[in-house]
Amino acid sequence: MSAVVDVRPALLEQLKDLRLPTVRECYEDTARRAERETLSYEQYLLEVITRECEQRRKSKVQRLLKDSALPLEKSLQNFDLKRLPAKAARQLRTLLDGSFLDRKENVLVFGNPGSGKSHLLTALAQELVVVKERKMHFTKCALLMQDLLAAKRDLRLSREIKRLSRFDGLLIDDLGYLQQSRDDMEVVFTLLAERYERGSVLMTSNLPFSKWEAIFKDAMMTAAAIDRLVHHSVIIELNIPSYRVEQAKKNQQAESENG
Repeated sequence: MSAVVDVRPALLEQLKDLRLPTVRECYEDTARRAERETLSYEQYLLEVITRECEQRRKSKVQRLLKDSALPLEKSLQNFDLKRLPAKAARQLRTLLDGSFLDRKENVLVFGNPGSGKSHLLTALAQELVVVKERKMHFTKCALLMQDLLAAKRDLRLSREIKRLSRFDGLLIDDLGYLQQSRDDMEVVFTLLAERYERGSVLMTSNLPFSKWEAIFKDAMMTAAAIDRLVHHSVIIELNIPSYRVEQAKKNQQAESENG
């Protein structure tokens, strides 16, 4: 009668070599359950491989969220969708499928301060990361400009733009919120020009296109920037009251009623 060979050490080692950590953790418990429930070999294999795939997906999403630099508190669950105009709500539902990223289309959101522009785009980007596993990246326009200027000073602007090109969608928040010089905005224009038809730009701004010359400080650069952004784009207008002002009024009213 041949002795029973303990295959566990060899199996664990080979699962390690194959980089299947979840299978290593669950294969024994799953094997015992498969025996109790008389699962077929194929069903058992499917179970452990499914667990491995699920864990890999979770890990991938966590990496993507970390790389995105998105403010995760601004999620779709925390956004009051009832405040959106009907057209904007329809546009959001369409954008959530993520196909605009494949078409290299831009998403431009305009509205007054407090209208929810940043939250809306951040929530959209977060959903695209979590559900569609897309590579997104968030940055304030002023911080982006500082990074690009530093890269230009160090003669690595093209390298920095190439680094940003690996993201399917680049979310630039608050264009025009702070006044910058023409030279400062040139680096932002360079980035926009490089991403044209190569990667999507998601952008928020308080200023309509008619006032963008105040941002870029040059009529020709302004026209060129608008042309590149608008050519393949979805434009969302949030002509709604400030959420922060509304909340302040509600809080004030509640305090007066309680007082």
